Amino acid sequence: MSGFIEGEDRNQATLFPERIDDYISEESAVRVIDVFVDELDLSGLGFKTVAEATGRPGYHPVIMLKLYIYGYLNRIQSSRRLEREAGRNVELMWLLGRLAPDFKTIADFRKNNGEAIRLVCREFVMLCRKLNLFSEAFVAIDGSKFRAVNNRNRNFSKAKIKKRLQQIDASIERYLGEIASTDRREGEGPRIKTERLENKIAALKEEIQTLKKLEVRMLATPDQQISLTDPDARVMSTAARSKAIVGYNVQAAVDTTHHLIVAHEVTNVGHDRSQLANMARQAKEAIDSDELTVLADRGYFSGPEILACEEAGITPYVPKTQTSNNQAKGLFGKRDFIYIANDDEYECPAGERLTYRCSAEDKGKVIHRYWSSVCSGCQMKSKCTTGKERRVSRWEHEAVLEGMEDRLDRMSNCMRIRGSTVEHPFGTIKSWLGPTHFHMKTLKHVGTEMSLHVLAYNLKRMLQMFGAVPLMEAIRA
Repeated sequence: MSGFIEGEDRNQATLFPERIDDYISEESAVRVIDVFVDELDLSGLGFKTVAEATGRPGYHPVIMLKLYIYGYLNRIQSSRRLEREAGRNVELMWLLGRLAPDFKTIADFRKNNGEAIRLVCREFVMLCRKLNLFSEAFVAIDGSKFRAVNNRNRNFSKAKIKKRLQQIDASIERYLGEIASTDRREGEGPRIKTERLENKIAALKEEIQTLKKLEVRMLATPDQQISLTDPDARVMSTAARSKAIVGYNVQAAVDTTHHLIVAHEVTNVGHDRSQLANMARQAKEAIDSDELTVLADRGYFSGPEILACEEAGITPYVPKTQTSNNQAKGLFGKRDFIYIANDDEYECPAGERLTYRCSAEDKGKVIHRYWSSVCSGCQMKSKCTTGKERRVSRWEHEAVLEGMEDRLDRMSNCMRIRGSTVEHPFGTIKSWLGPTHFHMKTLKHVGTEMSLHVLAYNLKRMLQMFGAVPLMEAIRA
């Protein structure tokens, strides 16, 4: 290999062994992990830091926590892979003092310390707050679907069981017809085919009994859905709409300035309509601000949720969903009717007034009804309604929604800011996860796993913003 850079001879002995510290750069992320974990009060976070008086000694939580943070920062989530890396990775040898826990010990630590690990993630957010990174008090909220450890064939709903039973009935009928046709022929071949078909019918009848037992269990659940591998996983539609996954809905609130994840939560509810106020309050508490501005897409639009945000000192920006199909029919929409607050009336496009008539409660909301008695003689009636008169409904807190709509008109780029802020973290974390997404089961343990991903994401963002050495100085301060 003359003319090329050559390495050292593997058999060459050295008089003075090199220190393992010499292999770790001063700018390495592993040094930041070491400082961050050493500065934590692990016993206060809920880790068991006092060894048992009897029995075999265990590994200190400091060692195990460093191992997991390093693993998730470097896309190594599997306990078996972490076990292998601890024995061959120079950075982990330095970080762990050449300790190499077995995969069962590694997995049990994550399983048994879920709440404490989630508090570690929160501690890193507190560090970001201490560095005054959330001074703008401006966050974007969104949710994304993550796959669970549960195949779609192991998830059952009422419609799915009904469809499968119909398929089984059709298959049994087809097999019986084939048996009847085969029985009219003689020979070894037809006899073997008949036995094979009878075995298939017996297997299908066993599946029917299994499905009926599952149906009883499924109907006893609140959402009438059951997953056999991960009991908390639920089938959810994705952005593609043509494809559903069995998984979890991960909610996140992301700072619009530095794109740090301020708050997150894992749910098994397939929609976002009931998540706005909850995530906004968590974000407000995390950044410790008296006021907060939040951006969210129209999937979060819900009157009670928006009202709850306003009452908590949170200013929401959520586009309104159009639930009426009047405009698609070529009729006037509700926005064409102007509300006159002083008179508590609506003015229609023809200039007539729709007066208050009655109130009713619908799904826990008080709704006021307005209409006019002159609609029958109006020349614009064909463009307004197909009924006797045009009726307009108004929620008792509709002024809150109108104020938000006015803010959206004045801040035309808010949805662009939302998309460029909150969708990037989800895309990054999913690229780290690959096609499998979560490795753990049940909502509790999946929440722990997501906290480690969020911690790794925020740590990587801080390393990009500050660099390793300044970040270590900030942690120690």
